[in-house]
Amino acid sequence: MSQRKIIIIGAAGRDFHNFNTCFRDNPAYKVVAFTAAQIPDIAGRKYPAALAGSLYLEGIPIYEQAELPRLIKDLDADECVFAYSDVPYAEVMRISAIVNAAGADFTLFGPKNTMLKSTKPVIAVGAVRTGSGKSQTTRRIAEVLMAHGLKVIAVRHPMPYGDLEAQKVQRFAVIDDLKKHNCTIEEMEEYEPHITRGNVIYAGVDYEAILRAAENDPDGCDVILWDGGNNDFPFYRPDLMVTVVDPHRPGHELSYYPGEVTLRIADVVVINKIDSADFDKIQPVRHNIERVNPDAIVIDAASTITVEKPEIIRGKRVLVVEDGPTLTHGDMKIGAGIVAAKRFGAAKIVDPKPYAVGKLAETYRIYPHVEGLLPAMGYGEEQMKDLAETIACTDCDSVIIGTPIDLARVIKIDKPCTRVDYSLQEIGHPDMEDVLADFIKKVRALKK
Repeated sequence: MSQRKIIIIGAAGRDFHNFNTCFRDNPAYKVVAFTAAQIPDIAGRKYPAALAGSLYLEGIPIYEQAELPRLIKDLDADECVFAYSDVPYAEVMRISAIVNAAGADFTLFGPKNTMLKSTKPVIAVGAVRTGSGKSQTTRRIAEVLMAHGLKVIAVRHPMPYGDLEAQKVQRFAVIDDLKKHNCTIEEMEEYEPHITRGNVIYAGVDYEAILRAAENDPDGCDVILWDGGNNDFPFYRPDLMVTVVDPHRPGHELSYYPGEVTLRIADVVVINKIDSADFDKIQPVRHNIERVNPDAIVIDAASTITVEKPEIIRGKRVLVVEDGPTLTHGDMKIGAGIVAAKRFGAAKIVDPKPYAVGKLAETYRIYPHVEGLLPAMGYGEEQMKDLAETIACTDCDSVIIGTPIDLARVIKIDKPCTRVDYSLQEIGHPDMEDVLADFIKKVRALKK
């Protein structure tokens, strides 16, 4: 039989993992291209030969997803594998229609072929949408495990925006490691909170190599904690699966791919942001959990915020800077910064859109629903420069930083600013201590 020609439709994450686990050393297939969406400046590069293996001595080219119909015909592709996340079902099927109309098969890979087995116990955290509160849930779980004397090694869903070969396996143990690996703002937002809490975090491109390095970390490893990205299901087979849902977006838990997958495979479901969501939006989410995963344990939780300098907000005209992906493909219209602005009495929330420059202006054009706040887009040096310039140009009294890291540490902010921190706070029982108790006992038994 001739080789089956494959195009992987991705966004610099799940696509590379699917290639590594299913195609890299498989002579029955030839991956002729990747396509890229969601993340800027990925197209035009190659998945390097050093990562692609002996069957791909020249690497694999990456194209814009808009070129997909032409690529299918020009490269005579037999099959297109859809491999990115946080996508509404209608969009998934629209892409399927484009693929089928061009003559190719459309495929979705599931956990059986793509999840890797660890030699260590694994807890995985996912979410039904970007911006649900997955990262703070992951941090809360790490705190509980560490308080019981367990060594936690976190592994973050991929964010490979730079030199892919250099990013094969990345280890972050101290803040200086962020500079060592030339991290973007998007990467720092995910890695820094783990580092400051005292646990090592890995990321990169080759998640088999990353898993083996994490299991044998020089500081020791009792538990692998999968810190998922977007609303993807984990790359590692979990012993305990925790999924976060967001009552600010009721119904999305059953209408986005692969968010519903993470809900259906969950052992524990966290309903986050109960403190800021309306009751009539929380109840449909509860009903949907019961409908598709009635055996899951449900935790109610608040996303509590603290502000370093509330006087910088009170009575001031403020610019609010929020986490970028949460606002863009996460479709959120508010974040912790907006909540803080309203709670601490800002006189006005200044719209930064008229002042946006460069890549930030382009972001507003691509995502017209983003209004009244500034997405902290920082996928590269140019975006970071545009972010700093947009903040400088905006006519405001002060700046609220609602991102997981202190932006003032990585870009120049020439106005008074204050940070908003947010954490998961369980409401009543069951809480994280309750749901982790049996897992902790099993891990301790393995250590003996």
